[in-house]
This record gives sequence, C-alpha cells and structure tokens, in this order.
Amino acid sequence: MSQTGNLVASVITVKGHTVQEEFIRQSGLTDINSYPQWARNILQATQEKKRQVVHHDVFAMMKEGRLPSRAMRNFLIAGWPVIEQFPQYMAVNLCKIRYGRSRGEDLARKYLLHNIRVEQNHADHWVNWATACGVARAELLTVTAPIESLALSHSCWHTCERDSLATSMAATNLAIEGATGEWSTRVCASTVYENTFDQDVRHKAMRWLNIHARYDDTHPWEALDIICTLIGNVAIPSYQSLLELRVGQSYDYMTMSLDQCLAQPKK
Repeated sequence: MSQTGNLVASVITVKGHTVQEEFIRQSGLTDINSYPQWARNILQATQEKKRQVVHHDVFAMMKEGRLPSRAMRNFLIAGWPVIEQFPQYMAVNLCKIRYGRSRGEDLARKYLLHNIRVEQNHADHWVNWATACGVARAELLTVTAPIESLALSHSCWHTCERDSLATSMAATNLAIEGATGEWSTRVCASTVYENTFDQDVRHKAMRWLNIHARYDDTHPWEALDIICTLIGNVAIPSYQSLLELRVGQSYDYMTMSLDQCLAQPKK
C-alpha cells in the first residue's frame, strides 16, 4: 500500500476485518464521520493546538475592536510572507501531480488549480487591509517579518518541497486554511471590528476577512477529502504520525507568530 498519493484500489485485512483500501466518501463533506478513523484520530490529536490558534488573544481583541495598533501592525507584517507565498506553496504541490495517475491526484489537481485562481487577489486584499490600518504597502514589502513568523513560512516551503502531496496539503490547505477560516469567522461574527474603519474604506479593509470567513468554511474539508482519497481507508502508523506532526507544527508556528504580535518590544 502506497502512502504517498499513488493508490491502487485493493482489499486488505485489518484486525480480522476486510477493509476496502480505496477511500470514497459516502456521506456529507463536513461530517467528520465521513472520513477514515486515522483521519479522525489526527484531527482529534491536534484539536487543542488548533484551538490555541482560533481562540488566540489577538483575534479575541480584534473582534472586540481593542487590539492595540502596535499589535495590529505586528500581525499584518507577520502574516504577509504566508499570504504572499501561499499560491506558490500550492504550485509546488501541483508539480507533484500527474493527470490520470490516480483519482486522488485528479481531485487534487482540480482543487489546487481552482484555489490558486481564488488566491490570486488575496495579497491585494491583505495590502488594502494593512493600508486601512496604517501599514503602507511599501512597509509590507520591505520590512522583514520576525523570526517567529518566518518559521511558519519556512515550514510550508519545507513540507511542500520535501513531503508527499497528501502530507503537504495536510500542513497547508487543511491546517492553515482551516484555522484561518475559523478565526476569520470569529472576528466577523459581529460588526464591532468592521465599524472601527471609516465607511469609505470599510469594504476594502474587510474584504480579506470576509472572503476567508465565507469560502474557508468548506475549503479545508475539501482538502481533507482529497487527502483521504490519496491515502486510502488505512494509513500505516508511521505515516499517520507524520501527518499529525505536520498538522500540529502548522498550528504551533501560527501560535508562535501570534504570540510575538502581543510581545512587548525589547528595550
């Protein structure tokens, strides 16, 4: 059985039970019970790390309109490398795919091509958000993000360049996009933060947040569906451990970056 995305359908025996190796989802996309046990185990094992991102103080204060301007500036600069590079991560993953080699790869190809097109304007939306918060475009492009924030970017490059398609999609499209969709939804759950912007810039300032609160609702589930299709109904323990590690690392690096946004400047 391949655990790298090239799967030939077969029947195997696990603990005395016959199991179809190929994964074909039979029920709802966003129903966790639609997915193999190994996938559910990974999501459960990394749930607390994800919670630390989604419920971070940065987003709680942002939602309530009380995030200090210095912390907001730190956040916008810290997030820029991954925002700007995210389509490139997906492009690297796209290069791993050969059309027609497997059902999972064909699904991944469509997903990544569509996602790259969707992402093409997101950097512009982030720049507009930053500008509305007093962070100039030139500053985003020239200021070096803190090492705590660059760690997430470096981790994304590492997994996309060195890991299998399923593993790197788990670290990026599943973990990062999943958590981002949830924290964006929390911030947009009320109009408090939105109303901190003058009406003439409000729409452009909120565009990035509103888009991610909306489309990232199902996007990570689509990624999970593809990942499970690439791997199958059974994942060998060592590969399940690698997937859990990569997903958890993405959350850890996101939390590390958020923590530094609130850190007091060194004297």
